[in-house]
Amino acid sequence: MRFDILTLFPDMFPGYLGQSLLSKAIERGLVEVHVHDIRQWSTDKHHKVDDRPYGGGPGMVLRVEPIVECVEDVQQQGDATGKVVLLTPQGRPLTQTAVEELAAAERLILICGRYEGFDQRVIDILQPDEVSIGDYVLNGGEVAAMVVIDAAIRLLPGVLGHEDSSVDDSFSRGNRFLEFAQYTRPREYRGHEVPEILLTGNHEEIARWRREQSYERTKQRRLDLLEQHDQHTSTSSQERTNHEPRTDQAG
Repeated sequence: MRFDILTLFPDMFPGYLGQSLLSKAIERGLVEVHVHDIRQWSTDKHHKVDDRPYGGGPGMVLRVEPIVECVEDVQQQGDATGKVVLLTPQGRPLTQTAVEELAAAERLILICGRYEGFDQRVIDILQPDEVSIGDYVLNGGEVAAMVVIDAAIRLLPGVLGHEDSSVDDSFSRGNRFLEFAQYTRPREYRGHEVPEILLTGNHEEIARWRREQSYERTKQRRLDLLEQHDQHTSTSSQERTNHEPRTDQAG
């Protein structure tokens, strides 16, 4: 999978790209990441890419020309034009379902915003998928781009050490429950012991315990997820009932 990051601060990325699973995925050819400096597409002698907003107001707005022309040029550099993603607090939430959609793309072009945002014509012309990583405002979209990449590569075959790791994660593949508690050595530390059930070797009982733990943790921390689960279950049950063949009986 190929990622193209369009940013005003390309120096933020070398450290991130050189660490952990992402670095290994790049080395193995599973992931390809290219970072592009938007200022290179500025026609201003000082490489300015922002200007004051029409109509007045605080801050500066990213101009339309360098953004659009950067995206169009970058699209020509790969085999596929790619899916354009604009990282903005006004976008759709980055849920696990959204991550799965993005990870299915052959290529993502991630546009990192700054200042007071983009000239609206960037959106009108490029028609990007606008994505938000949360209901808060960052200094720029660079951290959000890292979040998207981190979440997406976990779903690519061969990236994780164990293929089931991403399946068991909270929110993965329709899972609306938080992940159960995990333990490793030592068996006891400062009076805190590993639950006995995990030491029995009874995989059926362990699986049951983990499901219960997952449910209880979700109930305590994210009751909203349980409500969504109940609503989804109710809707699915109703749909099955509606599609069941009717049997007419003579009385």
